[in-house]
Parts: sequence; C-alpha cells; structure tokens
Amino acid sequence: MSEPAGPSVVSDVMTHTAVAIGRDAPYKEIVALMGQWKVSALPVLEGEGRVVGVVSEADLLPKEALRGADPFPGEAEEAAKAGAVRAGDLMSSPAVTVHAGASLAEAARIMARRKVKRLPVVNGIGLLEGVVSRSDLLKVFLREDEEIEAEIRRTVLGAAALTGLDVTVAEGVATLRGTLADRALVPLLARAARAVEGVVDVRMALGAA
Repeated sequence: MSEPAGPSVVSDVMTHTAVAIGRDAPYKEIVALMGQWKVSALPVLEGEGRVVGVVSEADLLPKEALRGADPFPGEAEEAAKAGAVRAGDLMSSPAVTVHAGASLAEAARIMARRKVKRLPVVNGIGLLEGVVSRSDLLKVFLREDEEIEAEIRRTVLGAAALTGLDVTVAEGVATLRGTLADRALVPLLARAARAVEGVVDVRMALGAA
C-alpha cells in the first residue's frame, strides 16, 4: 500500500479547468454559465487571466429581490447591483482567493471566515490556476481506513516511539488502544491523530501502564 507523500494542498483537489468570465460578460450569460456548469460563483478575469473579482449567486439576487421595490436605507450596494447588467458592476472585488500550495485547512478557514462556497486559485501574480470548492475540500474524507491507520502508526505512534499502543480506523473514526504511562500525552496524541487527513473523529481507549 502506498502512503501519501505529505499533507494534501489545494492543487491536489482543485478543479484545474475553471470556467471564468470577463468584466463585460452580460447578466444573462452569467446566469446561463452558472446553470450550465452547476457552480455558484464565477471568477472575473482581465488581461492575461488575472482575477479581479468574483460574481456569485448572492451578487445576482438583488435584481430579483428588489424588483418593483424601493431599497431600504443601507441597501445602496444591493440597489446598485440590482441595476447592474455587466460582470464588472456585479462582481465582489477584490476577489477572495487562495494559492495552490495552501493547505486544505487554510482554504477551509478562508471559506468559513469569508462565507463563500468557492475560491479562485491563483499563482503568485494573481493569474487564475483553478477553482476549489467546499466539496473539493471534503475529498480527503474519502481516504481508505487502512491508509489512515498506516499513517497514524507511522506519523503519530511511530514518531512518539509508543510501542504499547495501536490504532484501528472504522469509517474514518480512529480509536487508539493500549497502555500509556504518561497520561499527559493523551490530549497530544488525540490532537496529532485528528490532524491526519481523512480522520473524522478520534476515540481513546487507553489504560494506565
């Protein structure tokens, strides 16, 4: 069984062929592309492919939400987007992006913090390399239980030279069993095991040596 070379990064799971639009893309074309490609957001590019913004479903909704209604105070941005017909006026800018070499955990934190479902993946000068979505980040949980077991034995138990312990993994849940003299190591072991990609949860079934 081959073991992973190292922790996965965004380039390992992202969609390399990403659909994108230019600043002048019209509203109806944006809606059509989202439906055709089943995506919730599209990067907006200019020049040689530099990401300058993102148009999401949330940017498109004000046109329907404010149809025939006057905006409430504080809804100036929504009102402007309701009247917009091109990507350059609809997009959120600057774009929230991530680099291809970023860890999956970093990408997940950016998505959670900025409340977005997809991130354009850019290189060092801001050119589009792909797109990573929430579902892409969840691919690590498709690892086989045997792979996860082997990695925990090697990187957690082996690294700590803990010969009295073993691990089993079922449906992504890792259970550490055996005897442990130093109980202070319990939270450290649990944290290290939980950091292994594909681990859903960690359970400790440890007795005192």
